[in-house]
Amino acid sequence: MDIILASKSPFRAALLKNAGVKFTAQSADIDERAVEAPLYNSGASPEDVSLVLAEAKALDVSERNPSALVIGSDQTLSLGDEVLHKPENMEAARRQLLKLSGKTHHLNSAVVICRNGQTLWRHVSVARMTLRDLTPEFVGRHLSRVGPIALQSVGAYQFEGEGVQLFQKVEGDYFTIVGLPLLSLLAELRKEGAIDA
Repeated sequence: MDIILASKSPFRAALLKNAGVKFTAQSADIDERAVEAPLYNSGASPEDVSLVLAEAKALDVSERNPSALVIGSDQTLSLGDEVLHKPENMEAARRQLLKLSGKTHHLNSAVVICRNGQTLWRHVSVARMTLRDLTPEFVGRHLSRVGPIALQSVGAYQFEGEGVQLFQKVEGDYFTIVGLPLLSLLAELRKEGAIDA
């Protein structure tokens, strides 16, 4: 059974590859901001938003590859009632890290499996992430060291790299933090007969 990851994220692809899953990757062609805009107006939770985005990605790729099992995934970052997005530039990354400094935010990681343009399974996992108190000087030095990779994640940090130094406390599994709830996904792939059980 062909498995397609509907994502261009190198981090999600590495998680699947390291788990021994044979797959190809194909980007979804959706406007994420257009998909999520009406959800915020309707009072959807950040978890719901991540599920809707993951499902939109999986369905888009599934319609082009009907017989394959398509995995869609998305992650939202919520700080209280506010949802933050990937920073557009290094100044926005600096402001975002200072906003998160000393506070607890949630990473809401959703994963969806589709086949033949139909959703077979949906799941969301949440990690609670507490940053230590960061000074503006430290944030500037940190961003200078890590460079533009900081712009690739919703939190402006890579927990799997030097970004781990920003944290005081973490509650949740590593895979949820990186953006793909892998253990739940693998269990579902086994149930579907897509990987060895």
